[in-house]
Amino acid sequence: MSKTDRNPWLWVPTLYFAEGIPYFIVNNISVLMLAKMGVPNGQMALFTSLLYLPWMIKPFWSPFVDIIRTKRWWIVTMQALMSVAFILLTLCMPHPSAAEIAAGSTPVSLFTLTLILFSVTAFASATHDIAADGFYMLALSTKNQAAFVGIRSTFYRLSSIFGQGVLVYIAGYTETHGLPFFGIEAGNIPASWQLTLGVTAVIFCWVTFYHTFMLPRPASDHSRLESGSDAGQKGGSAAIFREFANSFATFFTKKGIVLAIAFMLLYRLPEAFLIKMCTPFLVASKELGGLGLSTENVGIVYGTIGVFFLTIGGILGGIYASRVGLRKSLWVMAACMTLPCLTFCYLAEVQPDNLWYIGSAVAVEQFGYGFGFTAYMLYMMYFSEGEFTTSHYAICTAFMAMSMMLPGMVAGFLQEQLGYAMFFWMVIACCAATLAVTFFVDRKVDPSYGLK
Repeated sequence: MSKTDRNPWLWVPTLYFAEGIPYFIVNNISVLMLAKMGVPNGQMALFTSLLYLPWMIKPFWSPFVDIIRTKRWWIVTMQALMSVAFILLTLCMPHPSAAEIAAGSTPVSLFTLTLILFSVTAFASATHDIAADGFYMLALSTKNQAAFVGIRSTFYRLSSIFGQGVLVYIAGYTETHGLPFFGIEAGNIPASWQLTLGVTAVIFCWVTFYHTFMLPRPASDHSRLESGSDAGQKGGSAAIFREFANSFATFFTKKGIVLAIAFMLLYRLPEAFLIKMCTPFLVASKELGGLGLSTENVGIVYGTIGVFFLTIGGILGGIYASRVGLRKSLWVMAACMTLPCLTFCYLAEVQPDNLWYIGSAVAVEQFGYGFGFTAYMLYMMYFSEGEFTTSHYAICTAFMAMSMMLPGMVAGFLQEQLGYAMFFWMVIACCAATLAVTFFVDRKVDPSYGLK
C-alpha cells in the first residue's frame, strides 16, 4: 500500500490515542501528582489551571499550522517534542522530603522546571490537536471521515482511561508496594510518579517512531508557502490573515454575542470548580476533610469508573438531543450538569469508607456531567453557524477553555478557606449561574436545531 493511501486503521486509532494522552497528563494527572507531593491546594490549583492557556489561545496560532509546513510535519514534530518533554520530566522529577509531603507544605517553587516542561507539553499538545484534526480531513475521503469519526472518539476516550486510570494506578501501586527491581521502596511518592512519567515517555517515543513511518503522505497536505508561485504564496498567506482577522471581527459582532459568551463561561461553572478539587479531595486524609483513598483506588474510581460513565453520559446525551433538539433538551441537561454535584456534598459530609459508595457517587456525577455537556457542545455549534463556521467554533472552544481555567485558578484558595464540605456546597450555589444562563439562552435557540 502506498504512503499516500494507507489503511486508516493503521494510524487513526494511534493518532487520537496520542492526542489524548498529553492533554490528560497536563490537565488532570498534574493535579493529582502535585497534590500527592504535598503542594498546597491553592498553589496547585492556580498553576495547573494556567496550563489550560494553550488550548484557550490556540485559535490565534492555528493559521500558522496551515501556512508553515505540512500537517504531517507538525504532528510528528510535536510528538517528538512531547517525547523529549516527558523524558526530561522523568529525569528532573523533584523529590520533596517525606515530612514536607505529610505536612502538605511542599513549595510549588520546587516544581518550577516541572511546570515549565508541562507548559511546553501543553503548547505542543494544543498545536498537535490543530494539525491532527486538519490531517484527518486531508488524509481521508469524506466517506472514511464519517466512518472513522466514532473510532477517533473511542480511542481518545481510551487515552483518557489509560491516562487517568492505568497511569494513575501504576503510580499508586508503586507507591503502595514499591518496585524493588527499579530500586523503589514502598511509600516513595516522588519515585512512583517518576516511574509513571517514564512509562509515558517510553510509550510516546514509540508512538512518535511509529507515526514517522506509518502516517500517510496525502498529496493535498502541503503548506501554503510551498504551493503556487511567489506571488500566490504571498497572496495566499495574506488572504489567510485577512480571513483570520475577519473571522474575529464577525464573531464579536454576531447578534446575541454577550449572552453567548456568558453561556460559554458560566454554564460549566460548578463543574469547573469541582473538577479541580475532586482528586485532591479523594486522596486527602479524613482529618483534612477528604476520603483518604490510595492513589491506586483513585485510578480505579475516577480514572476508570468515572471516565466510563462520563462517556456513556455523552453518548446518551447526543442520542437524546438528536431526538428532541437542543432547545427541549437544554433544561434537562442543565439539571444533569448541576444536580449530580450534590454527590460530592454527600461524600464530604459522610466521608464513607466503602469504595462502592464512593465509586457510585463519582459515576453519578460524571454521568450527569457527560450528559449535560452535550448541550454546551451543541450550543457552540449552533452559535458558530454562518460564513465562518470553523473559525467561530474555534473561538468558542477558546471560551470553553477559559470557562475551566479561570474558576480553577481560584478553586484551591477557596477550598483552603472553606474546607472541602463547605467548598462543595459553594459549588452547589454556583449552579444558579448555570440555570440563569440556561433560562436566557432557552428563549433564543431555534426549536428545530439539533433534530434529526
